[in-house]
Amino acid sequence: MRVIIVGGGKVGAHLASLVVAEHRQVQVIETRVTEVQHLLEDLSPETVIAGSGTDPGTLERAGIRDADVVAAVTGTDETNLVVTSLAKFEFGVQRTIARVKDPKNAWMFTPIMGVDVAVSQADLMAHLIAEEMSLGNMITLLKLHKGRYSLVEEMVHPTSVAAERRVADLPLPAECILAAVIREGRLIIPHGDTVLHPSDEVLAVVHSSRMAELASILGEQGT
Repeated sequence: MRVIIVGGGKVGAHLASLVVAEHRQVQVIETRVTEVQHLLEDLSPETVIAGSGTDPGTLERAGIRDADVVAAVTGTDETNLVVTSLAKFEFGVQRTIARVKDPKNAWMFTPIMGVDVAVSQADLMAHLIAEEMSLGNMITLLKLHKGRYSLVEEMVHPTSVAAERRVADLPLPAECILAAVIREGRLIIPHGDTVLHPSDEVLAVVHSSRMAELASILGEQGT
């Protein structure tokens, strides 16, 4: 797989190191001289290209015609949109990923603009914090499918609806499935006849709109 990263700041540099660790080909395009120098401290010279990712000539030098993925992760939303638009519509790159710096601009990061996947760090962090404030002991471990689903963990409270009841008898919300139960250090794959005990740690995959319902089943009643 050949990956081109436009933007060699902290996000781009760390992403490049992850791609290299997976033994994939990567080119990092960065326009700022100081950032180029920093990149060269950790990456091989042939990996780093000094230039603008919005310049088709620079993209050509990076080998965009053979690229499988282009990730635009600069600190400017306008730049990231131009990069993905060029990659998708000018060069026919199969998959484009764009960083959203300002969540207010997220509405523009669509396939029509050449963006296959939009990633907003600020929006993701804000939602994680909001979930922690509103759902008590429920912990979001991982965002799935563009943030619409989450892998969550919550301990069964002694006063909860779920305590000492079979999984099949629980009024679980739609778009929610219990993936695992951790009990005294042992991992249990839950089935319909599995009885949940207080202090069991439950891992579940749930739609973001149903998390509050799941929390009300597993958590303390009256909270």
